[in-house]
Amino acid sequence: MIQTNRLYVKTKGKNDIHDITEKLQSIVTESGLKEGSVLCFVSGSTASLTTVEYEPGLIKDIPEALNLIAPMDKTYHHDDTWHDGNGYAHVRASLMGPSLTIPFSNGKLLLGTWQQVVLIDFDNRSRERAIIAQLYGE
Repeated sequence: MIQTNRLYVKTKGKNDIHDITEKLQSIVTESGLKEGSVLCFVSGSTASLTTVEYEPGLIKDIPEALNLIAPMDKTYHHDDTWHDGNGYAHVRASLMGPSLTIPFSNGKLLLGTWQQVVLIDFDNRSRERAIIAQLYGE
């Protein structure tokens, strides 16, 4: 069986990180499925999904590390083309990736003790992000 769901998160942009673990768990619980996996995908090319230990230090470390790889204050060819100033956001999102798959058993996401699913919005403006959660299971 396949079920497709959407969840929406309002973000501020500029490395805004949101823990969406509970929302995903609710989708799995409400589906009634016991065994399977959930494919999570964020629409757009300036945001990513990943897993982290969602704690204050790491929430600061992630943007700092990404600033070493794709600085916000650098000029990007994308910006030369579109003049929207978010070339860094596209680079960061492409490095982090738009999707992940999480198995579940007995209706519970099989995440580690200190592992949460997060949405990171890299863009230079606020918006509402759509996340598709597609469940495969029985």
